[in-house]
Amino acid sequence: MIRPMIYALIALLVLTPTIAGAIEPAKLATAQPSFGDRFLGERVARATLEPLTPDKDAKPALKPTVTVAEDIVRIGDLIENAGAAADVAIFRAPDLGQVGSVPAGRVLEALRPHHFVGLDTRGIAEVVVTRSSRAITVKDIEARILRALAGQSGLPDAKNLAVSFDNEVRTLNVEAAATGELRVARLAFEPRSGRFDVTFDLPGSAVARKLPLRYTGAIAETFEALVPVRQIAQGEVLTAGDLTPSRRPKQEFTGAVIAPEQAVGFASKRALRPGLVIKLTDVAKPELIARNETVTISYAVPGIVVSIRGQALEPGTLGAVINVLNVQSKKTIQATVTGPGHVSVGAPRLASVALPTTSTR
Repeated sequence: MIRPMIYALIALLVLTPTIAGAIEPAKLATAQPSFGDRFLGERVARATLEPLTPDKDAKPALKPTVTVAEDIVRIGDLIENAGAAADVAIFRAPDLGQVGSVPAGRVLEALRPHHFVGLDTRGIAEVVVTRSSRAITVKDIEARILRALAGQSGLPDAKNLAVSFDNEVRTLNVEAAATGELRVARLAFEPRSGRFDVTFDLPGSAVARKLPLRYTGAIAETFEALVPVRQIAQGEVLTAGDLTPSRRPKQEFTGAVIAPEQAVGFASKRALRPGLVIKLTDVAKPELIARNETVTISYAVPGIVVSIRGQALEPGTLGAVINVLNVQSKKTIQATVTGPGHVSVGAPRLASVALPTTSTR
């Protein structure tokens, strides 16, 4: 009688539902080929036949959130105080770095063959399951390639280099326990073109061994330029908050704005798009006076300031010298733009005269 019961319980275990991304049902035996070798046998039979409440005072309870490191979810992951059944696998975990959820009802259904006594569900509607992982980002891969190429002939410092890939590169999720650095298995580099072809491996990662960690592309020398953080309309005056530094390919260096004083307080001569290099020719000092605008002409001499009305014959920026018509005398004079609608004409400098020295007896 005992042997048929064991076989029946084993069949129930193998056919339990799985969690995979959106929690689609699947047979654990199909999704996890090594499951039978790991769990079928004496330990499972003992776990399903022995009492599952280890301590009368330790009541089993459902957990609201779970983080697992392996590709399976065990009873002990989902239930506190699971006792002898803690190592029994009942669901398949989400993919590395992914999060899935399973309704509490399905958990209870999977636990039914194991005869839990007094299970406290805590009113939980679903259990959220996270598969722990180590994320190797695109920036990590770029940095590893630059370190691998450091010291190659003709290359500048790594901070002045940028990597471009031939194909889209995505974040790589591997086992959380695989903490080692990407190791170069093969590397080819052409200094003239900057082309590279590198293959990595990751010690201790079964996932990485199944993936083609080969990357091809090119590296280019870069410089730091200022780019807009937002859309700048034509004629708009730039502020320090409108700009941010960004590393750009060296071929974009000619005529680029590389210092704040080259753009802050200047007006854009055309619409500027965020993230694109600003050229010196894209900005200019804002016009404070427009052509044919009525202006106030100030003429200053020591102790006296005379103001008369004039007409600007050309536009002008701050500090620019423009031609202005004196509307009273109908004469054209040159004046310096001192502010919006204001120009000034300075008094002529007095020539210095050398005075004779007096002699003493």
